Amino acid sequence: MPQEHEHHHLLDINSRQDDSHHSSKDHSAFVGQADTAHNHHEPISTNKYSKRAQDRTTQPSLWNTKEFYFYYLVFAFCIPYMFRTAHEASSEDNPNYEKYKDLLSDGFFGYKVDNSDGQYAGFRNNLPILVAVVCIYIPLSHLFRSIFVPSTMALKNPQQPLYRTYFFLSFSLIYLYFMYGNSIIKIGAIVTTNYVIAKIGRGARWMPVATWGFNLAVLFLNEGYGGYNFADLHDSLAWLDENKGMNRRWDVNFNFTMLRLVSFNLDYFWSFNAPREILMEDRDRAPNNDKDRVSIPALAEDYCFIYYLAYALYAPLYIAGPIMTFNDFISQLRYPKTIPIKALGMWIGRFIFALLIMEFTNHYMYMVAISKRQAWDDDPILQICMIGLFNLVLIWLKLLIIWRFFRLWALLDGIEAPENMIRCVINNYSALGFWRSWHKSFNLWIIRYVYVPLGGTRYAMYNIWVVFTFVAIWHDIQLRLLAWGWLISLFILPEIIAGRVFTKQKWGSWPYYRHLCALGAVGNILLMMIANLVGFCIGLEGVKHMILDLFASVHGWMTMLGCCGAIFVCAQIQFEVREAEKRRGIFLNC
Repeated sequence: MPQEHEHHHLLDINSRQDDSHHSSKDHSAFVGQADTAHNHHEPISTNKYSKRAQDRTTQPSLWNTKEFYFYYLVFAFCIPYMFRTAHEASSEDNPNYEKYKDLLSDGFFGYKVDNSDGQYAGFRNNLPILVAVVCIYIPLSHLFRSIFVPSTMALKNPQQPLYRTYFFLSFSLIYLYFMYGNSIIKIGAIVTTNYVIAKIGRGARWMPVATWGFNLAVLFLNEGYGGYNFADLHDSLAWLDENKGMNRRWDVNFNFTMLRLVSFNLDYFWSFNAPREILMEDRDRAPNNDKDRVSIPALAEDYCFIYYLAYALYAPLYIAGPIMTFNDFISQLRYPKTIPIKALGMWIGRFIFALLIMEFTNHYMYMVAISKRQAWDDDPILQICMIGLFNLVLIWLKLLIIWRFFRLWALLDGIEAPENMIRCVINNYSALGFWRSWHKSFNLWIIRYVYVPLGGTRYAMYNIWVVFTFVAIWHDIQLRLLAWGWLISLFILPEIIAGRVFTKQKWGSWPYYRHLCALGAVGNILLMMIANLVGFCIGLEGVKHMILDLFASVHGWMTMLGCCGAIFVCAQIQFEVREAEKRRGIFLNC
C-alpha cells in the first residue's frame, strides 16, 4: 500500500506499535529485553503497510511562562473543588442518599464503601484467593523451568520442544476446572473446533472467513443461551450442570479467549503467505523488537495443538488479558525476555498504589451507587457533572487495577503482555489517541486482525464503523453498547476531518494554533465523555436526563461554560506534557 497523505492516530497499523516499549530507555511500559547477543539486525516485517512519519519535532518548554502560571492557579483551585463537589453529592445529608444507601457496604474505620460495581466487587472480594493462586503458581512455574527447560537461553529450532507449555496447560486445566467446573468441557469443545478449522483450512482463503464466522457465532450463542446447560443437550447429562465451579458464567470471560482463537488461526493462515526471506530468517537471532515478535511467523511446528491450548488457556491472562498474539507468545518462549527485578518491584508498587487509591475513592465518594440509581434529583448542576466525570475515572481505575494484576502475574512468570492503560483517562485530549492508550492490547489486536484487513487508513472513514460495531458486540450484545460504538465512530469523524483541514504543516506557524487545537480538544473530551457515559455508566436515558438538567437553566449554561474553560486549561497542560515527553525521547503516539 502506498504511503497515505494523512493518518489518524486510533487504529493505524503504520504507526509505531512498539513505541510504548522502545521509544525511550526509561519508559516504564517496557520491562524486558530478549536474552540474546544477536540483536543488531534490521527488522523484517510481514506488514505491507508503510509506516507513517511521526512528528518528532519539539518546542521550547512552556512550564515557566506566565501563561502556565495562570494554568497552575486554575488547577490549584479546580482539583480540590471537584473532589469536594463529588463528596457533597455522596453526603448523608444529601436528600438523594436514601435512594442508594442500600448499595453501600461496611468499609474500613467505620466508613461506608461503594462496592456496587459488580465487576470490581468480584475482583476485590476474590483478591486474596487470586493472590494465593499466584503464590502457588509462580514458584511451581520457575521450578519446572529450572528442571526441564534447557540451559541455553533461546530455543531456536523445532527440535527443541517448548516444555514450559506442558506446565502452562496442566496448571491452566486445573485452574479452569476450579473456576468453571464441568463447563471446562464446553470451553474445550469450542477451542478444539476452532483448531480444526485452522488445520483444515491452512492457507486457504476461506479459512479466515470460517474463523470469523465461527467465533462471532459463538459470541452470539453464548449470549443467547447464557453459557448453555448440559441438560439441554440430553437429560442424561443433567448431572454435569451440578458443578459449575466458583464462577458460573464461564461465557463472560470467554470473550477474551475468542480473541486468542482468532489470533492463532489468522497467524497460522498468514504464515503460509509470509515472504520467503522471513521464513528463511536466521532463527539463531531473536526478533529485533516487540513488533517483530508479533509480525514474524512462528516455526511451522509451533502451530500445534499443545502449544495452541497452552496459549488459549494460559492461566495468568485467561480471565481478563491483556491480549497477546500467538506469534508473540511463542516468540517469548523460544527467545525469553529478562525482566529485571527492579521493574517487577516497580509494577508491584504501582498496583498496590492504584489499589489504595481505589479504596480511598470508594470510601470518600459513592459515584457508582449514585449512577446506578440515577440519584441526582435536584442536585446542583456541577454535582451532576462531577458524578459523570468521576464515574469515568472509576471505570478507568478499576480496569487498570484488574489488568495490571493479571499482567503482573504474567510478568512474574517471564511473559510480557502489553500494558493496557498507558495514560490516565483524564490525560487524553484526542479521541483517536484515547483509543490507543485505553485497553491498548485490544487496540493492537483490532489493528492487526480487523482494521488492516479491512483496508487500514485508506478506508478509515468507513471501516471505523465496522471496527466499533465489533468492539461493542465483543463487550456485550446490548443496545446501549451498540449506541456507544456508533457514537464513538460518529464523534471520531470531526477529529479526522479537522486533522486534515487544520494540519500542522499549514497552520503550525500561526501564533494561536495551539489554542485552536485546545478548543478542538474541549469538543473531543466532551464528546468522548458523553459516549462513554452512554456505554458504561448510565445509558442513553441517563445521559439525556443529565444533559437536559445541564442546559435547562442559565445556571446550567454558566456551569457548562466554566467546565469548558477548565477543560481548555487541562488540554494546554496535556499538550505540554507530551512536548516534555518528546524532549525526553518518549513518543507514545497518543
